[in-house]
Amino acid sequence: MDLTAYRDLWQTQGVMALLASALIARLPVLATMVPLAFLAKDASGNFGWAGVVAGAYSVGTAVASVVWSRMADRKGARKVVIGTGMAWGVWMAVLALMPYSWYRVLPVAAVLAGVFVAPVTSALRANWPRIVHGSRLRAVYSLDATAQELLFVFGPMLGAIMVSFASPRAGLLACAVTAAAAIWWFGLNQQPGVPHDEEAGPRPTAWQLIFHPHRTPILFAWACLVMGFASMSLGMVAVADEHGNRLIAGILETVAAVGSVTGGVINGALPGGRTSAVWRRMLLLAALVAVCVFVTSSVVALAIAMFAAGCMIAPTVAALYERVGALTPTSAHTEIFGWTQSGGMVGSAVGSAVAGAVVEGFGVRYAWVLTAGLTVLATLSLLRVPPHRPVDTSAVDGAAVAA
Repeated sequence: MDLTAYRDLWQTQGVMALLASALIARLPVLATMVPLAFLAKDASGNFGWAGVVAGAYSVGTAVASVVWSRMADRKGARKVVIGTGMAWGVWMAVLALMPYSWYRVLPVAAVLAGVFVAPVTSALRANWPRIVHGSRLRAVYSLDATAQELLFVFGPMLGAIMVSFASPRAGLLACAVTAAAAIWWFGLNQQPGVPHDEEAGPRPTAWQLIFHPHRTPILFAWACLVMGFASMSLGMVAVADEHGNRLIAGILETVAAVGSVTGGVINGALPGGRTSAVWRRMLLLAALVAVCVFVTSSVVALAIAMFAAGCMIAPTVAALYERVGALTPTSAHTEIFGWTQSGGMVGSAVGSAVAGAVVEGFGVRYAWVLTAGLTVLATLSLLRVPPHRPVDTSAVDGAAVAA
């Protein structure tokens, strides 16, 4: 390992401010789902309605994220991020202050709130190639994927704490205020956009951007991977239920997250002097997930297997980020990452639904069978994607200085 990659990132102007502001901006947005669900449950009296409200919010986010990402490439990310972030904060406040007797309106308000979720994630990943080059680009994508894993752990936990010690209304209001301030900060840290090169032809349409010999397999693989993650999450819940202790689900999720963080940190510190193909990482992940199929009867053995599989999650995700960014015109980076995010949300919803039917019909271990099958399918789709080739960092830096 070579930890100088992280030292270089720390010393690169703009990297830490951009990453920190993005993390703080995304944390309250992720934390929102818990108080929103409890608010809907308290207002309506049942969790069924809470599921409807959460689903409406997710639909609004999935549909609008591509629109905002495309607009960010054309109009500038700063205006789009700050504008949507402020609007999202307002809608969260509206949801928090809405009388319980209006609970039937909650899905509509949730859709509108979801529509205005700021494209922080796609804007962040579009910024990296503008300020980081060479082997450091792989390191920053690994750092990004690792930080995202931590957000998925601590975001819902933070929401649960706010609901437990205050109330769902207070939780939503706190998320609205915190996110608005952090998104404003993130918006101010945006790098200038890259203008489209008109000599290279017209700006690609959404159809041209998605349906491409290399980008299409990556987007398909990403959707399969997220479906697999959703299946594993439901499998961990099913294991906990089977053993009669719901705490087991949280422990297994945490173990997998710790494994992902470990793998992400190590991946970012690797020298990166060799050509690497993303399909190899996906195949290794599939093999490690397959091990879980045979150990679901033992919580300890499953935890060990989940840690091992988790060690390949962040490196695989980082490789997908790097490949889709490298194989997309710079002027369309935000949009392609917006499509990635939307595909992930759809994949998560489909994965949870299919995994539920699989577990109910065949048994707990088949949640991991489904995940392994999906990652193998993702591997096959990635076989023809060009591998990552190392870049001479000194040459890139020299060119930047000369420019």
